[in-house]
Amino acid sequence: MKAWLAALVLLWVGQASADSWRFGLIGDVPYSEAERRELPQMLAAMADDKVDFIIHVGDFKHGKDRCDDAVFEDRRALFEAARVPFVFVPGDNEWTDCERLSNGAYDPLERLEKLRSLFFSKPQSLGQKKLALERQPGPYPEHSRFRVGPLLFVTLNLPGGNNNYGLTGEASREFRNRNPYVLAWLKDCFALARQDKLAGIALLLQANPGFKHHAQGFAHSGYREFLDTLREETLAFSGQVLVVHGDTHTSRVDQPMRDKMGRVVNNFVRVETFGYPTMGWTSGSIDRESPTRIRFDRHPWPPAGAQAAP
Repeated sequence: MKAWLAALVLLWVGQASADSWRFGLIGDVPYSEAERRELPQMLAAMADDKVDFIIHVGDFKHGKDRCDDAVFEDRRALFEAARVPFVFVPGDNEWTDCERLSNGAYDPLERLEKLRSLFFSKPQSLGQKKLALERQPGPYPEHSRFRVGPLLFVTLNLPGGNNNYGLTGEASREFRNRNPYVLAWLKDCFALARQDKLAGIALLLQANPGFKHHAQGFAHSGYREFLDTLREETLAFSGQVLVVHGDTHTSRVDQPMRDKMGRVVNNFVRVETFGYPTMGWTSGSIDRESPTRIRFDRHPWPPAGAQAAP
């Protein structure tokens, strides 16, 4: 067995035997030079706070900034330097929006392939410690999953900007190619969670898919099928369903899903990460004794009284 694979196995066993787990959630960061200077300190503080792993739900640069290789490689080095396992989900600022002139007028699919080569080419997380990941077979390796205690964590390539649906009434070719894989992975992961009688499933994506509009019957075209499927799967699942996203830069924890009668779906919780210009992170805590009750705490950065990085 290769040394890195042995390390993955050891980490997996160590987590499986724990009584509680903590994870850190970030997104839409860094968007500025100041945030780029601050982020290493924030990641170190998260590790000092004993999180077992960190999840970044996409947009690792400002939407107006260039999508050059140097930026991508800088972010990879930054994430690899984290002292705990680091899981990254791609956002629209890293690929679908890269065709903008201000971004360098790149081909979005070429940029997505670059992201795959840097961030999603191995069955493991980023970070100084690695977490074993199972990637979806086929052309979308950014779709992955991993189990921590009683919860299954799932990554999905669901970017902001209406999921790259396009500006006309007809869906773009890219959306039509990717969306079936997103939905298939979503259904497969719920089936696995049911089969193994897991206490919960956590879905990690970049876009705010518009839960409020969906509940009102006005779902965005790029997210309608995803939200229909998610609601159906959630109602048929006895455990807790958690969706973590960024995109609209509003740190919150709430229950925005409604059934077709307009009633709150009680086993569903949404967490949105901090986002520019407000920097910070959200912690989640899981206890084996009550795994469906996940506690969330918000941590603005820099902490009160602390000085920003020079």
